Amino acid sequence: MDMARYGQMFKDNAVARLLPPQSCPVETLSARIGISVGTLERWRAEALASASGNGGGGASRWTATARLEAVIATAAMNEATRAAWCNEQGLYPSDLDAWKQDAIGGLGELRDTDTAETKRDRRRIKELERDLNRKDKALAEAAALLVLSKKLSAIFHEGADA
Repeated sequence: MDMARYGQMFKDNAVARLLPPQSCPVETLSARIGISVGTLERWRAEALASASGNGGGGASRWTATARLEAVIATAAMNEATRAAWCNEQGLYPSDLDAWKQDAIGGLGELRDTDTAETKRDRRRIKELERDLNRKDKALAEAAALLVLSKKLSAIFHEGADA
């Protein structure tokens, strides 16, 4: 019935504005595009049902950035508010819990890797500085020997001419 009045592309765009990361309130979108709240809610429900029917659950369509933003946005909420927010977004509170653990785990790995990498870098810098100092000393010694060699050669050639 709606397909005759609205094209699939129009419906998809409207539903996309209702879902994360935009998460526009249904009432606001209804006022903007002139579609009833009931129709928009039905379109969203159909889209979510078809997404989970295709093997892509509600949580699978969230990008990593959107997941982190959701964890941050819900961190200060009490359990009831958080559950209501999850229901609006088509998520389970367990999804948020898993995303939070992933974020914490990722930060821990990053910190550990960074520390180990930093230690390796510092060790390599010290090795290179020692090598550079050794080569500088060798170059200075070679330059001094060259100067002495030229002076010695100049002295003996002067003496040979006389």
